[in-house]
Amino acid sequence: MASADATPAASGGPVLGRWQGLIAPAPAVLHRLEGLAGILLLVLLTGLPVLTRPGLALVIAACGALWLLWSLCSPPHRIGAISLWLMLFLAIAIVATGFSPVPIAASKGLVKLLSYLGVYALLCKLLLSNGRWWDRLVAGLLSGGLLSSVLALRQLYASSEDLAGWADPNSIGAGTIRIYGPLGNPNLLAGYLLTLIPFAAIALLRWRGVGARLLAGTTLVLAGTATLFSYSRGGWLGMVAAGAVLLLLLLLRWTRHWPLVWRRLVPLAVLVVGAACLVVAATQIDPIRTRITSLLAGRGDSSNNFRINVWMAAIQMVQDRPWLGIGPGNAAFNSIYPLYQQPKFNALSAYSVPLEILVETGIPGLLASLGMLVSSLRQGLKQLNTDGPSALAAIASLAAIAGLLMQGSTDTIFFRPEVQVIGWFALATLVSRPGEP
Repeated sequence: MASADATPAASGGPVLGRWQGLIAPAPAVLHRLEGLAGILLLVLLTGLPVLTRPGLALVIAACGALWLLWSLCSPPHRIGAISLWLMLFLAIAIVATGFSPVPIAASKGLVKLLSYLGVYALLCKLLLSNGRWWDRLVAGLLSGGLLSSVLALRQLYASSEDLAGWADPNSIGAGTIRIYGPLGNPNLLAGYLLTLIPFAAIALLRWRGVGARLLAGTTLVLAGTATLFSYSRGGWLGMVAAGAVLLLLLLLRWTRHWPLVWRRLVPLAVLVVGAACLVVAATQIDPIRTRITSLLAGRGDSSNNFRINVWMAAIQMVQDRPWLGIGPGNAAFNSIYPLYQQPKFNALSAYSVPLEILVETGIPGLLASLGMLVSSLRQGLKQLNTDGPSALAAIASLAAIAGLLMQGSTDTIFFRPEVQVIGWFALATLVSRPGEP
């Protein structure tokens, strides 16, 4: 990952990056590689909700291959803190794969992890090469989100029988109509859209053209509305977390030159008012109240009861293999989980991102992930007081990561490519520090 966060390396570069720059092409070739990388990533980010899984896999693999080719043609960069933690996590995943009780299944998960890291590396290299691509990639991301939101909201007028597959008759919220758009899953739709909301809001502030602002504003409104009508409790909490972090960081940035008293009081007052509005919505708006009640019902709600049983089984898996886990990937999980599951509670994942990381890579993997998270927060907050638009890009990324963390506490939608790729885009934004357009 030598294309990561910082400046070009001096005197030969890092040991891990000395294979880079072995080919010395003409500047025109490098320019073409940049353009090809931008187009490929634009196709990926725009097509996330509509491409088939084989199609996404093909584009993701092409991103990794193009990163290797481009790296051979350009010198390495010094490896920064975020990428060091990421490389440590990769090393732990490799060791966990080697010691896995199901190494063949775990190797499939390792290949998936490497393919996503190829997308991340190409994003870093492109944004370090030319920061103008950030706005173009966000425009593609918002275009896909706008299409998904429109298709999802159209389902409000569809036959209720078509949406009945996501109505749980044993839940407190039985009979609730949940939209799922082109992604086929309301929780996945919410996880995908909630990450777009901060980017749409920042694009609305950052972009200048009327058409561009219209795209950002329309996507912001429709994505937020579609997330609400997905009735995904994790999606709602993630959207609230993303919105709160976005608002707080914007206030801290806008008031940084104010007197100290106002710098402290204004953000606090706005957050208190926002919290009060949420309380009113949760107690006075019936559909929202019903879903919040189901969230607090514990085992009294069928969805909660299912997750709790899966979590208990996953904790037993961690207790048996706390240091290296069972190896990365859902194939390894599906191979081992049946040995621990309670009757009638089969699952495809641990339904919690931190717990899934513990199951797959043990305590060292979770610690490496936390180190990467802390480094990402530091990197983003460093840019908060800068004057360029890179500060706004960092705010959008931090807000998106906050939303993913909140939803990921009780779901593993993050591991789907439609969501995970956006997470890597947010991280690459922090790493590459996009400059002035």
